[in-house]
This record gives sequence, structure tokens and C-alpha cells, in this order.
Amino acid sequence: MKFLKSIVSAFDVRKWEKKSKIIAVVLLAIFVAASVLALLKPSEERLMNCASTAIRTELAKDEHRSRRQVVVTYNDLYFINYASFSTSGVNGISEKYVGFAGSIYHADDGAWNVVGQFINYTYRMLGCGQSMLYGAKLTIVLTTISILVGLLISIFLALGKISKIPLISLPCRAYIFFFRGTPLMIQIFCIYLAIPGIFEGFSWRSLFDSSDPEAVFKGAFVAAVIAFTLNSAAYCAEIVRAAIQSIDKGQYEAAKALGLTYGQTMSKIIVPQSVRRMIPPVCNEFVMVLKDASLVFVIGLMDITTISKTISASGSYLVFVPAMVIYLIITAFFTFVFGKIEKKFSVYE
Repeated sequence: MKFLKSIVSAFDVRKWEKKSKIIAVVLLAIFVAASVLALLKPSEERLMNCASTAIRTELAKDEHRSRRQVVVTYNDLYFINYASFSTSGVNGISEKYVGFAGSIYHADDGAWNVVGQFINYTYRMLGCGQSMLYGAKLTIVLTTISILVGLLISIFLALGKISKIPLISLPCRAYIFFFRGTPLMIQIFCIYLAIPGIFEGFSWRSLFDSSDPEAVFKGAFVAAVIAFTLNSAAYCAEIVRAAIQSIDKGQYEAAKALGLTYGQTMSKIIVPQSVRRMIPPVCNEFVMVLKDASLVFVIGLMDITTISKTISASGSYLVFVPAMVIYLIITAFFTFVFGKIEKKFSVYE
């Protein structure tokens, strides 16, 4: 029987190694192809020089005006770039160009117009060329910090909840009940608006240099991180508690017979085994927080969803397609990482 299990195990390992090699080859091929296309991509100067004579005339006039009449947009996504020129007024002019594989294409209509919109939307949602508090960067950073810190806090909450000492267990139970029983949006409002109202003279923007133009957004980001962390800690605490209590009670008794203290039993025997069982639900919690990050719009932060909705207000509903793709890529990446971690910890020595 053991011989058969070893054969099955070896087969699974070889199968996984084969899949990993295929994935690595595919990713390498994509990277090489993208790099070649990036080398062939038209330069920004060449793309800008495609503007018509009318646009160039207006650009020349803008140099002597206090208020510019031509709106110029340039977006670069590694292997493809996009430029648009537009003027206001009754006789407004609009021109769009896409640079790809050494050629420049007019993107005023047709398929290239759709490609150009996708480039523009994706560029804005990823927060390219902007601070860390934009688009996909905000979503990923907010989710990662919230889950990591929340998971750390949840260990103490879970241990406190199952403690037999009322002074420890009751506050932990109350914390978990409160944050699991109230909407996350209300929690964000309370932390961002109620705390400055309670503590006179305090504001989240005051945590940063008042001369910093991003102080308001950075302050809002800190408030969002605190709200998401406290909320995640409550949900992760239940995950940790369930994992700990799923360990057979005989192991507690064995540890006690060996003379181990409660702390030693938890740190050396129970918690290491519980980690294997809590990884899948923690992955699910991460994905849930990733999607709940869209709630930050209530305090003025711009994540992927908020930027998409802002763009769609102009009637460009195609923006939701690249938004879905970005979410899928982020979710797939972190699911893959968690899957690798789960496989690593699921092997019993």
C-alpha cells in the first residue's frame, strides 16, 4: 500500500513539475514577445509628430496663452502606446493615434479606436505615472497590508476568544462580534469621520506634511487601511479559531503529559498544524477584501472600480472590460501564490 502511495505521489510531483515548466515557458515566451514589440514601438516624439497641421497650429498658439486650448494625452503600456489631441469649442478637433509594432495607426474610429480606449482606460486604472494611491496600486497595497496585519492581530483574538479567562475571552468575543456584525462601509465612515469628530483638532491629513498636495488622499488611505485591517482581523480570527479547534484534543493531552506549558503547546504543536488548515479560507478572505476595496470611494480614494465608474460617466462603458481583466489578473496571481503556499504546507513530514 505504501509502495502504491509513493508511486502516486511521484506521479503527482512529476505532473506538477511538467505543468510548472509549461507555464514558465509560456510566460517567458510572452515576455520575450512583449520585449520585442517594446523595442519596435514608435517613440513618443514620433507619435506626437503625427498630429495634423491644425492641431500643431493650436499647440503653437497655446505657448502664448494663459489657458491651453489643446488637451494632449500620452499613455505608454510597455509594448504599445497611445496619443490623443482634442480642442474645445464648436469647431473642436479630435485626433487619436496608436503606436504598435513599429507602425502608427489612426484611432479615431473602428477597431483601433477601441484599442486606444482600452490603452487609455488601463493606463489610468493601473495608476501609471501617478503616486501609489491610485488604481490597481491602491487596491493591491490596501488588500495586502490589511490581510497581513489583520492576520497577525487575528491570532491573538482567536487565542483570546478560546481562552477560559473571562477578562480575556469576553473583549475578544465582543470585538469579533462587532466587526463581523456591522457593515464595512459604516466602519470606514466611523474611522474616517467619527474619530476626527471625537478628537478635536485631529484630522487624517495632519499625519502628513500640510504642503503635500497628496496629504488628503494619504490620510484617507491610512484611515482605509485601519478600517480594513480591523475588519479583516475579526474575520480571520474566526478562521484561526476554527483551525485551532479542529486539531485533535489528544494532542493537547499529549503535550500536557510531556510537561509543556499552554504557550509551548500552542506555539510548537497546535498553531503550526493549524496553519495548513487556515490557508485556503485566508485566500478566500484576501480575494473578498480585494473586491471590497472598491468601498474606498466613500472617502474619496480612487481604486480600479471608482476610476472605471468615473470614466464611464462620459458614456464610455467599454472601460469595464479592462477593469474586469485587471481584477482577474490580480486575483489569478494571488490565487496562484496561495496555491503554492498551500501545497508547500500541506506536506506532512
